[in-house]
This record gives sequence, C-alpha cells and structure tokens, in this order.
Amino acid sequence: MIRGTAVLGLALTVVLTACATPESKVRNGLMSIGLSKPISQCMAGRMVDRLSLIQLDKLNGLGKLRKRDPGDISFNEFVKRTKSLRDPEIVGVVTSSGLICAVN
Repeated sequence: MIRGTAVLGLALTVVLTACATPESKVRNGLMSIGLSKPISQCMAGRMVDRLSLIQLDKLNGLGKLRKRDPGDISFNEFVKRTKSLRDPEIVGVVTSSGLICAVN
C-alpha cells in the first residue's frame, strides 16, 4: 500500500509540474535569484510575451548562480547578470520590463 501511495504521489507531482505555466516558471525563477515577488510577478508576464522559450531557458540558467531569498538582489545586479548571456534582446526586455514594473 505504501508503495502504491508513493507512485501515486510521484505521478501527481509530475502532473502538477507539467501544469505550471511558463509565466509561473519565470516568476519563480526570478524570485529564486533574489528579485522581489511583486517585481517578479510583473516582469514574468511581460517577459513570457516578448521572449522565446530558448531565451527564457537561458534566463532560467541565471537561477543556478545562487539561490537567494526574494528581495535579496537589486534590479541593477540582475541586469548585470543578464548581460552575461550576451543576448541584446533579452537584456532589452529585462531592462524595459523592470523599469515599467518598478514604476507601477
């Protein structure tokens, strides 16, 4: 019975992970590198609409640098890290999204 419950739990986890939207993945990724929750929520929607899945995956790679608590990184530091990806479109979208979200 325990084994069946474990398999069911694993299956449920896989299904729930598959249901995560690109926007929620980006939002969680932004928070995992230390951006605040409100800024991450605002930026994620804009970024998903403007960047390709390949570009979003590149951005996701930044989260592997350090796991921080939301609010621990400045926007300027995040832009600096984004520049290391050497993709001007990503930098432009991140910068414009961050500025718009900071004003809102």
